[in-house]
Amino acid sequence: MSARTSLACAILAALAPGARADEPKKIDLMTKAGCESVKAEWRWHDVTLIPVEGKNPDGTPNKTYNYEPRAMAADYDDSQWEVIAPETLKDRRSTGQICFCWYRVKVTLPPGVEGKRVFFQTTVDDYGEVWVDGKLPYKVGQAGGNVASGFNHPNRVELADPAPGKAYSLAVFGINGPISVTPTNWIFLGPTFLEIVDGEK
Repeated sequence: MSARTSLACAILAALAPGARADEPKKIDLMTKAGCESVKAEWRWHDVTLIPVEGKNPDGTPNKTYNYEPRAMAADYDDSQWEVIAPETLKDRRSTGQICFCWYRVKVTLPPGVEGKRVFFQTTVDDYGEVWVDGKLPYKVGQAGGNVASGFNHPNRVELADPAPGKAYSLAVFGINGPISVTPTNWIFLGPTFLEIVDGEK
């Protein structure tokens, strides 16, 4: 083999998939192995709209709607909820048409996250909101992150101060859509994973 051929082979090997040590590590939360690696167990519950007392802009009373369960808190008791296998996150759930539901999971970070950044990413069909440890930070003009960014568009949120053994409570609020057309589908999750990347911003 000539020197030129040897050099070409070395370059191709360096560029081959999987050769880069700095590639992000993904933990697939739609698989049993992925969930077991972070001690995760998925739970699901439908959402019901309920009539409540409200107020008009001028302060006069009216009748409006809220929903239950309000399951965003980190310590919310979901022990009576349906436990679902991670492989079934892709299955259609809820009632169809105008409907909402919750997916909840706790993840415990594995060794090797020191000095790294860790993200949780999911794609809700059709819109999603992601609560982390009972919090849903948002601001005017925000697109994505914890709040819905578009039709079947991923939510990607960073988990703060990652460390081995640290646990996070994740509550995903699923919304069927588009609402104004009265959806003909149901709610399910697309790709859902943790991603561990180099720590620099």
